[in-house]
Amino acid sequence: GEGRVARPAAHELCRLRCELRLWMWGRCVMRFTRRLFGSGTLPSYLVMAVLIVLIVGAVLTTLLPKVVESGATVVRREQDDQKMDIHNSFTIIMQSYNRTDLLLKLLNHYQAIPSLHKIIVVWNSVGIKPPKDLWDSLGPHPIPVIFKEQTVNRMRNRLEPFPELETKAVLMVDDDILISAYDLDFAYSVWQQFPDQIVGFVPRKHVTTSSGIYSYGSFELQNAAGRSGDHYSMVLIGAAFFHVAYLEKFKVQVPAVHTLIDKTQNCDDIAMNFIVAKYTGKSSGVFVKPVDMRNLEKDSNSGFNGMWHRAEHLLQRSWCLNQLAAIYGSMPLKYSNIMISQFGFPNYANHKTKS
Repeated sequence: GEGRVARPAAHELCRLRCELRLWMWGRCVMRFTRRLFGSGTLPSYLVMAVLIVLIVGAVLTTLLPKVVESGATVVRREQDDQKMDIHNSFTIIMQSYNRTDLLLKLLNHYQAIPSLHKIIVVWNSVGIKPPKDLWDSLGPHPIPVIFKEQTVNRMRNRLEPFPELETKAVLMVDDDILISAYDLDFAYSVWQQFPDQIVGFVPRKHVTTSSGIYSYGSFELQNAAGRSGDHYSMVLIGAAFFHVAYLEKFKVQVPAVHTLIDKTQNCDDIAMNFIVAKYTGKSSGVFVKPVDMRNLEKDSNSGFNGMWHRAEHLLQRSWCLNQLAAIYGSMPLKYSNIMISQFGFPNYANHKTKS
């Protein structure tokens, strides 16, 4: 229509742009060659040769096929990245009973762990709906949380080889224990050096009495000066890393082991130490001294106290030691005095009163 200027066709625009680029390249070449050969007049054959090389290079570049990744290639790369992520990460298994307030606090805390892949909550409060909707409503969250509702409140529910487990490393942690991110990151790096053992923060030991009966005992940290010390033969799984394969091994233990745990609602951690020691032929665990690990039981509003408060708790654990030794036909637990610390071995790392 009148008053409008006809716009050049697309191919005409493309030709004009190419001519402009060639002219600009020619100017750049002239300046560059003058710097190399001086400010005098350049031979025409030299200028033409350089221009021809640039033009041929530009044309060949435009003729190169574009690299376009297919959907299958992109998916395969994402799968490879996920496998790499799974290989360098771990899964938390946390069993919870009647402590929703603490559970939410801990789930929020563990979202900040760099190498964490997933959290599986074993929900043992039978008949009570887990706080999944509440947790999801407070999202989004960087780490997925899966709630596994149980039909029976059993201690050994947490030792199931859940199908959602994808990582080789498992961190089992009680629902009233808060472990700092740097403690977990360090302990995970230690477990990567000892993947066939339990690597954790709470050591215990068995004691052989003169009558040949085993007793369950605590552990005293070693004196830095070497004047006194102690050893341990178990690392409790309430705050520990271990290989996911041990969940399968626990599942296929003789029924007497499972019956013992169900009868006492106790000692599944002792049984796991027996399994690891028997399988490896060495000490079941490696003790990592924590820098910041806290028991939050007093912060809970549920009024529920852990089973370790029961008067018979320690007696039951000594009884379990002897029962398990009878079931397996021997005592596989072996002693160790290895303690790995992030900051060396401080002089005050001692439960005993300093002299």
